[in-house]
Amino acid sequence: MDAVTLSTPRVSVYKVPTDAPESDGTLEWDSTMLVLVEIEAGGKSGLGYSYADTATAALIRDKLAPVVEHRDALDIPGTWAAMVQAIRNLGRPGIASMAISAVDNALWDLKARLLDLPLCRLLGMARECAPVYGSGGFTSYDDRQLQGQLGGWAEQGFGMVKMKVGREPQDDPARVATARKAIGDRARLFVDANGAYSRKQALRMAQAFAEYEVAWFEEPVSSDDREGLRLLRDRGPAGMDIAAGEYGYDSWYFRRMLEAGAVDVLQADATRCAGITGFMQASALCQAFQVPLSGHCAPSIHAHPACAAPPLRHIEYFHDHVRIESMLFDGALTARDGALHPDLSRPGFGLEFKRADAERYAI
Repeated sequence: MDAVTLSTPRVSVYKVPTDAPESDGTLEWDSTMLVLVEIEAGGKSGLGYSYADTATAALIRDKLAPVVEHRDALDIPGTWAAMVQAIRNLGRPGIASMAISAVDNALWDLKARLLDLPLCRLLGMARECAPVYGSGGFTSYDDRQLQGQLGGWAEQGFGMVKMKVGREPQDDPARVATARKAIGDRARLFVDANGAYSRKQALRMAQAFAEYEVAWFEEPVSSDDREGLRLLRDRGPAGMDIAAGEYGYDSWYFRRMLEAGAVDVLQADATRCAGITGFMQASALCQAFQVPLSGHCAPSIHAHPACAAPPLRHIEYFHDHVRIESMLFDGALTARDGALHPDLSRPGFGLEFKRADAERYAI
């Protein structure tokens, strides 16, 4: 195929209120921001996004768009490298990598559409579907909400569900007991502290959670505390995985996490770690270190690379993002039998933006 020249990326931002007040161990929020990028080439249009702030959109317009336009739509590695080079003096972590993520995701969607392939086929499939875990159980939920949400997922056939802990540590064992009662033995129970505990506190909580067969303890301490994570991994209860990595913005972060032996499962987020390109880099590192990979949030973005990543264990079916993606995109995937099945009849991510429906949330 001859060179297919990229247009200037178009960027838009949407702020969607939550359906109820939400909080975790270290943060409270009442809305979620989505930064959408659309790029055209060869008569096709690709879309990608990140859950980020308006500053991310400004960076894309001012810094990345001039780098991307007029390049070959098929040569994603070269465009990705040019974007990374362009933000050298801004730093890779945070907004810069989220901006690259949104653009890179759009580039992969566009390339797949140009080739008339679902993205998982373009990347090369390792599996037909990606297991998911239902994720919510916010610390702002009362017992009725907690039981209804987690129990509902278990009834729908989810084999794994996750709840938030850490805001009121003295209440956490009782909340975990409530969650276990709601799901019974139908699903594995995960907890996520979002770095709210100290090291010794997290060790004590791990022992308390083990009574309720908690199988996954995410960010028991700050994800920047690799020694603390390693302590939990070495001294925590048998059968309880320690997980972190959602705040990884580049492959160097993932490599340091793996070299430190800090996690049983590494998380990566294609809306933060410089897109599908960065996510597949994390997958390669996990293979090299023989550590499983888990996709963080944004299920309609992760379903396709998850089916192509050999070390993948599962992806997060996060309540907020499932809701937003179903509201704003035609083709957003819904879990079936505890897994996401990419629609192989639709090219790219298989998503079409509902522009009229989204207008009310535009910034």
